[in-house]
Amino acid sequence: MSGIKVGVVGAGWAGQQHLKGYDALDDVEIAGLAGMETELVAQLQGEYGIPATFERWEDMLDSLELDAISIATPTFLHAPIAIAALERGIHVLTEKPIAADIEDARRMVEAARTSGRVLQVVFNHRLRGDIAELGRIIDSGQLGTPYIAKAGWLRRAGIPGSSWFAQKQLSGGGPLLDLGVHVVDYVLHLLGEPEVATVSASTYAELGAKAVEGFDVEDIAIAFVRLTNGATVTLEASWDAYRADNNLYWMTVYGTDGGAELRVTDYETSEFTVFRNEDGANADYTATPGENGGHDRVVREFVEAIAAGASEWAKHDGSLGLKRAEVIDACYRSAESGHEVALA
Repeated sequence: MSGIKVGVVGAGWAGQQHLKGYDALDDVEIAGLAGMETELVAQLQGEYGIPATFERWEDMLDSLELDAISIATPTFLHAPIAIAALERGIHVLTEKPIAADIEDARRMVEAARTSGRVLQVVFNHRLRGDIAELGRIIDSGQLGTPYIAKAGWLRRAGIPGSSWFAQKQLSGGGPLLDLGVHVVDYVLHLLGEPEVATVSASTYAELGAKAVEGFDVEDIAIAFVRLTNGATVTLEASWDAYRADNNLYWMTVYGTDGGAELRVTDYETSEFTVFRNEDGANADYTATPGENGGHDRVVREFVEAIAAGASEWAKHDGSLGLKRAEVIDACYRSAESGHEVALA
């Protein structure tokens, strides 16, 4: 890696994770930061020694010669920023979801392919030590062939504090898009990237509108997903539901030779059990999570993809983020129509 100049758009929590990730890397210069929060931007400028700051992302692109940018903004801005950067020959790392709607997502991928630059989407939860270890257990064959997976991310009263999350025009959707896209990503990743055949989903907005003015997205969603290999996945995502007062995400896998249950409560592993039989007797055991990756590793892998050279860039065109978006889009279309939606 040599002399990669990056800019970050967005100074909130996610943007700060990107700044921290870049700051930890050699031969990467954080050349600019764009954000509307003047005091926070100034604070981060001092903390990371950033030479230039901007209120408008357009001004940053016009003023600096960047090799790459990170996008950590409200979702409706992902596409215009990414496409503008890609058209200038700038590599892009964007927060999930890739875009607020499926057409914007497709336009972003097309811009990456046309420009020949890297476009990656942040899926940091697949890099958690416990989720990665579950993947290693599945890959080792201990569970045989997985045929059912159940997964989700639920909160009791966890509508994000920023009002844009609850406005469809700005966010693109509610917890199905915000949390569910992470769940879709780690489930399909751990199962070996099977193709999705059909999706049947329902969404509800019973509680959110009572809590947040202008709330016009779902507050809970559930989906039944059939895969082309014959396996089945159920997905749940909620910001607000009458349940235990915690932040829970999980994955349960049933395989031909064993099963596994992973539960993460308030971002800490609370249960991680592998279920097996040996010689006719239970041989269950508690699995040990590996080392966490998260945003730092996402940022590092983005920089490594750039440093690998132009011959490798076409492998990182945002297609994975688009595939995840297509599943979420199918869920919304199914919920709206009341019918199953076919993807393959």
